[in-house]
Amino acid sequence: MSDRIFLSSPHMSDEGYEMQYIKEAFDTNWIAPLGPNVNEFEKEFAKKVGAKHAAALSSGTAAIQMALKAAGVGEGDIVFCQSLTFSATANPIIYQNAIPVFIDSDYETWNIDPNALEEAFRKYPNVKAVLVVHLYGLSADMDSIMEICHKHNVVVIEDAAESLGTYYKGRHTGTIGDYGIFSFNGNKIITTSGGGMLVSDDEERIAKVKFWATQSRDPARHYQHSELGFNYRLSNVLAGIGRGQLKVLEQRVEKKKYIFEYYKRELSGLNGVQFMPINEWNEPNYWLSCITLSGPVRPLDIIVALEKENIESRPLWKPMHMQPFFAEYDYIGGEVSEKLFENGVCLPSDTKMTDEELERVAGIIKRLF
Repeated sequence: MSDRIFLSSPHMSDEGYEMQYIKEAFDTNWIAPLGPNVNEFEKEFAKKVGAKHAAALSSGTAAIQMALKAAGVGEGDIVFCQSLTFSATANPIIYQNAIPVFIDSDYETWNIDPNALEEAFRKYPNVKAVLVVHLYGLSADMDSIMEICHKHNVVVIEDAAESLGTYYKGRHTGTIGDYGIFSFNGNKIITTSGGGMLVSDDEERIAKVKFWATQSRDPARHYQHSELGFNYRLSNVLAGIGRGQLKVLEQRVEKKKYIFEYYKRELSGLNGVQFMPINEWNEPNYWLSCITLSGPVRPLDIIVALEKENIESRPLWKPMHMQPFFAEYDYIGGEVSEKLFENGVCLPSDTKMTDEELERVAGIIKRLF
């Protein structure tokens, strides 16, 4: 059996940047949850994406929950959420005892459809926040979305978990709305093994998030807590990995783009194969190279054929409104997200892939046609 080809696995820097910061943490005994690496990672990350303030947290999911809490979302509040996403986008709405209303995507961006969003506001005028996703590193149509949300005076939270390194009209995704969240899970474009970041230009809110995320410890000699706390801060060791990974972000984006363009060159002519949309205002990070199929070859055919050769691929995300847990909640829109799920495949997009491995993947897919 040939070596496993992963969908997207951790890729440490060849230069060993990460180990320098980890060693520093060990040498100074800063193994505890907070420390210099956390502070510096927040500063370096905020500078990298062009945000004013950042809070390093234990996961992207924790960052979304803290963004919702910072936005004042609580029991019974309505939050609009993109349906075509991973459940980690929607779960924090439930953690806050709020009510998700799921919104369809459009084919132009694969993200929230502004027309469906308008329709949702007509049905639910009293909304606390809108959760926009930049799926697979493709930016949503932020100008249209922000215009609609400003009109309704609603907080916008960008789930940029998959889109670190993506630009929308020259701005980093995650810095256009009121809050932006990023993930450093093992499969993301850079990783700290687990971890996340919340960014905002609101200094007071980010300070409050850091307070909540550190068990809401009041400034007293003894342990005193006037508010409910959370154990959500990133550790100093993992932040060290993040600092090293930040140095190679551009390299990773470059390789992801190379992989996408290789597949596009090799597979575009096949019957019914279409690639994810790259708009002129969008510079994606190409986190995963995704295709949709409209011919006789189906997603499962590709997934199984690759699986037999020890190669990992995946369907597109199953929309939230189709998930058993979220079935009781309202959904606004048509069938776009359902059709994308039904017809879509994420191809292996691991930044350690060689040309020979890319050729192997493309060859297996071509033989199906």
